[in-house]
Amino acid sequence: MSAAGSRGAAGTGPGASWAGVVNHTQIKMNAMLETPELPAVFDGVKLAAVAAVLYVIVRCLNLKSPTASPDLYFLDSGLSRFLLKSCPLLTKEYIPPLIWGKSGHIQTALYGKMGRVRSPHPYGHRKFITMSDGATSTFDLFEPLAEHCVGDDVTMVICPGIANHSEKQYIRTFVDYAQKNGYRCAVLNHLGALPNIELTSPRMFTYGCTWEFGAMVNYIKKTYPLTQLVVVGFSLGGNIVCKYLGETQANQEKVLCCVSVCQGYSALRAQETFMQWDQCRRFYNFLMADNMKKIILSHRQALFGDHVKKPQSLEDTDLSRLYTATSLMQIDDNVMRKFHGYNSLKEYYEEESCMRYLHRIYVPLMLVNAADDPLVHESLLTIPKSLSEKRENVMFVLPLHGGHLGFFEGSVLFPEPLTWMDKLVVEYANAICQWERNKLQCSDTEQVDADLE
Repeated sequence: MSAAGSRGAAGTGPGASWAGVVNHTQIKMNAMLETPELPAVFDGVKLAAVAAVLYVIVRCLNLKSPTASPDLYFLDSGLSRFLLKSCPLLTKEYIPPLIWGKSGHIQTALYGKMGRVRSPHPYGHRKFITMSDGATSTFDLFEPLAEHCVGDDVTMVICPGIANHSEKQYIRTFVDYAQKNGYRCAVLNHLGALPNIELTSPRMFTYGCTWEFGAMVNYIKKTYPLTQLVVVGFSLGGNIVCKYLGETQANQEKVLCCVSVCQGYSALRAQETFMQWDQCRRFYNFLMADNMKKIILSHRQALFGDHVKKPQSLEDTDLSRLYTATSLMQIDDNVMRKFHGYNSLKEYYEEESCMRYLHRIYVPLMLVNAADDPLVHESLLTIPKSLSEKRENVMFVLPLHGGHLGFFEGSVLFPEPLTWMDKLVVEYANAICQWERNKLQCSDTEQVDADLE
């Protein structure tokens, strides 16, 4: 046998086979011994990733935040004690939807994108009023669908938020609920906000102009001479209604009370906070500015056309600046303040903010804000807090959650059609109506006693 054959025979014998098996097993054992931690490492990475995601979710959704009744700021008085007794929502825990309701950003985003869920469609009549400068103001009038709790004729005069009108879902939901509680509702359509109503003068709504709201209120007073008024303002509308009531004492005649929800009280103070990235306010500022630009540009011919008699301070260059504006302050400075002839943005914000008028309001006034409202900086809330500590007619209501005009309620995921805000405003109005009825009855009783004596 050759040497080659001997080597081949030796490589294929029983001893060689056993040695190969042992060698292969040893190699596998060595590989396992060298990398025993790999499965544990991979599991650790997965656990860390899951933990990080859960941490972000908990922080973003604010899941650890407790639910509680709103913080209340008021002076002890007969009125405040009556309200605490007659308005359970003031002392009851506000419970937003469990999964996302504690996030002010999500509450605000849902309000901004869809307004409300399963919003009703109340039937109303649109009214047109020609203003002294040729502008055509409109509002929608909705008659009550039930008898009022005290049997009186009461009209809610409502001013919506920035660039809003009666067709917005949150307004429709609130109006429907108020109608079913016996209230007539008049809802202002901000000048230029309705896409199907053309401007008839080179002017549109501004931050604090009360002309259109005042015209609507005067129409209601003249058409329904026996009615009493409940004044309601949402966001920018809250600034307008408070400024309107404080402008002159005559504006408070026949007014039972006023409710302002989610306003900022001072545009001059707010402008600095609105340029900060804290709570994403700069991003919200950009989005609202973009929406305002679209509305203004949709009325370009009425506002900037060659045939239009524009305000002297409004120039063609302002239109080019409008295209590049990325904040509400830039739009206000280049366009909005010039509708009313203000010389500077500072002057415009000082004169148009309701802060300087609040102390002139003598009817019961409820101011509502959410502590997690991403649009209203907490420093602005010192204004209603300070006012409520000085005036018996003022109550400031501050729930932990609600965002900006959100205030959704629900169990876990899906919100209810009616919000905490809708219920609170109507409940407060009912309580004030009852308060006034009780005062009238006490006055009548005292008069009878005096006559008998």
